[in-house]
Amino acid sequence: MRVVIVGATGNVGTALVRALADEPAVTSVLGLARRVPDREVAKTTWAPVDLRDAEHVEARLRGYFEGADAVVHLAWLIQPARDPVTTWQANVLGTTRLLNAVAAARVPALLQSSSVAAYAPGPKDRAVDESWPTHGWPQAAYSREKAYVERLLDAFEYRQPTVRVVRMRPGFVFSRHAAAGQRRLFAGPLVFGPLVRPELLPLMPDMRGLRFQVVHTSDVAEAFRLGITEPVRGAFNLAAEPVVDAALLGRLFEARPVTLPRPLVRAALAAAWRLRLTPASPQLFDAFVRLPLMDRTRAAEVLGWRPRVSAEDALLELVGGLRDGSGAHTPPLEPRVPGGRATELATGVGRAP
Repeated sequence: MRVVIVGATGNVGTALVRALADEPAVTSVLGLARRVPDREVAKTTWAPVDLRDAEHVEARLRGYFEGADAVVHLAWLIQPARDPVTTWQANVLGTTRLLNAVAAARVPALLQSSSVAAYAPGPKDRAVDESWPTHGWPQAAYSREKAYVERLLDAFEYRQPTVRVVRMRPGFVFSRHAAAGQRRLFAGPLVFGPLVRPELLPLMPDMRGLRFQVVHTSDVAEAFRLGITEPVRGAFNLAAEPVVDAALLGRLFEARPVTLPRPLVRAALAAAWRLRLTPASPQLFDAFVRLPLMDRTRAAEVLGWRPRVSAEDALLELVGGLRDGSGAHTPPLEPRVPGGRATELATGVGRAP
């Protein structure tokens, strides 16, 4: 099999490249990304591509996709959160161009990285399956764009019924090697590794809606590997046990949960956002506290997928990676960016560079 991965240098992409290197059914992998890494992986070659390139990218993608047995779409921009036009161009218009190229090249299988954030607000006391509406939370760009891409996939499946379309909807995807990159995307330059220690957090804020699911990066990569090699189609929820709440976080951080009003927490985040102290918008917080819990039965029964890393261990890896400044040798996951945190302050914290 020949596989093309678009967004091959990010959190899931790097893990999937490694997984496919060990997959006998896969003979070659083409990794596409805006910034090509300086690293060698068995069976893998690299090429640069930017989905925002309205004039040229569709033709280039078609050339890359010719003869491919599967295309995996992992490319996504979360930042700059203060410039939703840029993220829309990459995530929605870029996906539109990619879908056109998949159809033109007659690729038989497309695997799309969706998200729990594509789901409409849902319950926290029970899990929902893949039929739950994917309307997202419209005020948050990330959720809104994930939901819109679900509509693009609906139309694509209608027009291209012979293409096997697989949609992976993971919870929060954590691992040690992604810690530095995720710190830059969600926490910002004012979160320093030495401060990420249990003894410095005696109290754990608890609030309504603080129940969510996580999954380890390697387990998400395994789900994609199965989706490539097995003749499955449709959507799959990906999450590990247990569900994360204030009690679990309190145990991990050796902190006592303390109930706080959700409006107070949001107000504090909104103030930090206005002062450009954090790249995470209050609208993203609104989406987070409304995420449904996902039932992963279909992934187990149809895909044959079961997570090997627990939610607690995935969280511990993230915390340890934040404390140590861990990363990986691909551009999005590098432990340090050129210019350090000064560059982050100048070009990040939710702003367009």
